[in-house]
Amino acid sequence: MEAAEQIAVVWKQVRGPVIVPLLRASVMVCLAMCVILFVEKVYMAVVIVAMRLIGRRPERQWRWEPLRDDDPELGNAAYPMVLVQIPMYNEREVYKKSIGAACGLSWPSDRIVIQVLDDSTDPAIKELVQVECQRWANKGVNIKYEIRDNRRGYKAGALKEGMKHGYVKDCDFVVIFDADFQPEPDYLSRAMPFLIHNPEIALIQARWVFVNANECLMTRMQEMSLDYHFKVEQEVGSSAYAFFGFNGTAGVWRISALNEAGGWKDRTTVEDMDLAVRASLKGWKFVYLGDLRVKSELPSTFKAFRYQQHRWSCGPANLFRKMLMEIVKNQKVTLWKKIYVIYNFFFVRKIIGHILTSVFYCLVIPATVFVPEIEIPRWGYFYIPTIITLLNAVGTPRSFHLVIFWVLFENVMSLHRTKATFSGLLELGRVNEWVVTEKLGDVLKMKVQSKVTKKLRMRIRERYIIIIGLLMCISQLSYLNFNMESGCSFWSLVLQPISSFVEVTTFCLAKDITISFSSCNPSLSLSSVWDLLGHLSPTDNALRSWCNVVRKDSV
Repeated sequence: MEAAEQIAVVWKQVRGPVIVPLLRASVMVCLAMCVILFVEKVYMAVVIVAMRLIGRRPERQWRWEPLRDDDPELGNAAYPMVLVQIPMYNEREVYKKSIGAACGLSWPSDRIVIQVLDDSTDPAIKELVQVECQRWANKGVNIKYEIRDNRRGYKAGALKEGMKHGYVKDCDFVVIFDADFQPEPDYLSRAMPFLIHNPEIALIQARWVFVNANECLMTRMQEMSLDYHFKVEQEVGSSAYAFFGFNGTAGVWRISALNEAGGWKDRTTVEDMDLAVRASLKGWKFVYLGDLRVKSELPSTFKAFRYQQHRWSCGPANLFRKMLMEIVKNQKVTLWKKIYVIYNFFFVRKIIGHILTSVFYCLVIPATVFVPEIEIPRWGYFYIPTIITLLNAVGTPRSFHLVIFWVLFENVMSLHRTKATFSGLLELGRVNEWVVTEKLGDVLKMKVQSKVTKKLRMRIRERYIIIIGLLMCISQLSYLNFNMESGCSFWSLVLQPISSFVEVTTFCLAKDITISFSSCNPSLSLSSVWDLLGHLSPTDNALRSWCNVVRKDSV
């Protein structure tokens, strides 16, 4: 009791002059970010609807004519020379599919070069890939197997090194497919006419579709987020500004534009976005083809997904830091386009979009439990977030019934993304960390429960001590909110630690297990989560006494 009373005295001294003003300012900043994000989402929705109503399709916006090979004088010369690059790193499960899909593209064999850039460190896998390349070469495919003696620059370094080979100088365009991407045979015949007939276009980007979207609940959540990115964000950028961020794969580049922009650079973990911004500042145009779809694979383990999200959150923030003044000083693009790149593309989507959820819902709203005189308007914590959520879910109608799970999933990931965003902005810690996303192909790696249990304590201590500490605080606040009948919603607080404990337990107990819709065993994860919640529930008498003292003082 003495400790609780001492804490209550200190709280009473700092509450009025420090806590209340600081929390009130935080609420105002978060509400402002919420409005900014809301306006951005509504704006993009309006643009998409307008484009649909006026029928503004790429084939109407740009010149497009199918390639003709019926001219006996030109023959195959009517087709430009195309280089297809496939960067790989220990891709045992998917290398055959990706190489086979690239070699199956419908294009004259003397006008295409398939270049496999193998950075594998496993000699057995390198041999398998080399044998596969030789097998296609024996069939008459012009395929090159290229390796290097180091992994400097990771993917960007491999692509840059691949452009230095002598046979590349004869190529006019380069197509990039990651190791898990499987283009349809007509990919080039549908994409290349835009580049051939419109010399101002530098990039054609195809849409991703996912072969394993139904594998587990996590892949369904990823599909919802990425579908919104492709169906809305990419579409708006292409239709209204002829600019969007290159996705690093399933795209065709004009080699002259790539070289004029400075080629591949490895200064950030988003070398694709870096190249796109630099090419755009040179005046080049981009076209996104939503109807041109390429099969790919989503990360089906939480470990792979978390590393991917760190790279996708940290890289853009770091690139924004590096290129802000370069964009501002650029004289080749319009003021309107510069505003779009700086404000909409970077600031709202890559920074505010990542920070708002974790700061507002995981920190600020729970903290207001202790300061009841600070009221958050309902439009700020309910109406606007609900509209934003519904607008995001529209991109994947078949998963609309999973929107609640998607919200909780995004809340869980928001802490990781926020940490990565600040790492990129401030160039801290793992800012240049590059971990290749694991692809499983048709293989689901399952681990025995007895082996998994041994890793629980170790991994909680190593990787999740900060997260668990924060979630303990939120769970305690939800308990206080329920008992004291605070103005905040109890369920909005209690669901966050529950979903986050599911994340922690899933990673600790089964970093390579996917939670299948059809064959999952919920008793494993739910019982573990229940045990954790039982140990972390607010049963400590001193904490209860302190909460009661603080609450009475607040009232």
